[in-house]
Amino acid sequence: MRDSRTPVALAIAGSDSGGGAGIQADLKAFARCGVHGATAIVALTAQNTVGVSDVMQVPPAMIAAQVESVVSDISVDAIKIGMLGSAETAQAVAGSLEKVEGVPVVVDPVMISESGSRLLDPEALQVLVERIIPGAAVITPNLPEAARLLGREGEVSEADQEEMARALLDLGPEAVIVTGGHTTVGDDLLFDGSGLTRVSGVRHPDGAAHGSGCTHASALAAGLAIGLEVERAARLARTVASEAVGQGLTSLGAGAGPVSAHDLVEAREWARSAAGVGDPTSA
Repeated sequence: MRDSRTPVALAIAGSDSGGGAGIQADLKAFARCGVHGATAIVALTAQNTVGVSDVMQVPPAMIAAQVESVVSDISVDAIKIGMLGSAETAQAVAGSLEKVEGVPVVVDPVMISESGSRLLDPEALQVLVERIIPGAAVITPNLPEAARLLGREGEVSEADQEEMARALLDLGPEAVIVTGGHTTVGDDLLFDGSGLTRVSGVRHPDGAAHGSGCTHASALAAGLAIGLEVERAARLARTVASEAVGQGLTSLGAGAGPVSAHDLVEAREWARSAAGVGDPTSA
């Protein structure tokens, strides 16, 4: 029996009924990185690869109760925040974070789903900027999300990535990663106030995309949970997200297929082997 405690990461996010993004992607990424995943679900979504057809927010008291229940017993080593949806939900999450001291928080400012559905109200964006981001260890916006956090209108390009990374640090987080999915080169850009670091990885243009941002942020949180410094955690996150896109399930559904943090073909082969299927010595 192992005596060492398993690191724990807590995902505070919405549930994706299609299993591609949100809490479902978070848990798969945590497992991929060797940490135990706990959850506080803030919203239920009815969605698939094509779109989000309905959203039901979880009552604020229940959000707070989930966080308190996990932290008071299991304890957590990192927190990842994803979809919030409403201002009421964002306020509840902000209040819960104030009661969890010394735990690194990764904020993925989820605003639009892969299918184009809006997942963050304007009022919730204000709470995110004013109450949640200032206490974050790292925030992980893509280019469009970075622009909205900064209140900028109009088109943005990869030429703006560096300048926006610097501007976002002024919102209060300890570090910023502007992800490179909307750029030609594809590098993530890490800025912590002391210097800029480009984090590159393999690109899979034909891979799946649904859940890639959630997977990246969750892998980053997992890296912090196991004690990695931010730059090393960022490199881990980029590798895990890249693999997940490359192993994505593009054959599922009629829209953007979900990423996969594990090689499911390999996993199925292992499962059949463990069950003795196809093994002549097991008869």
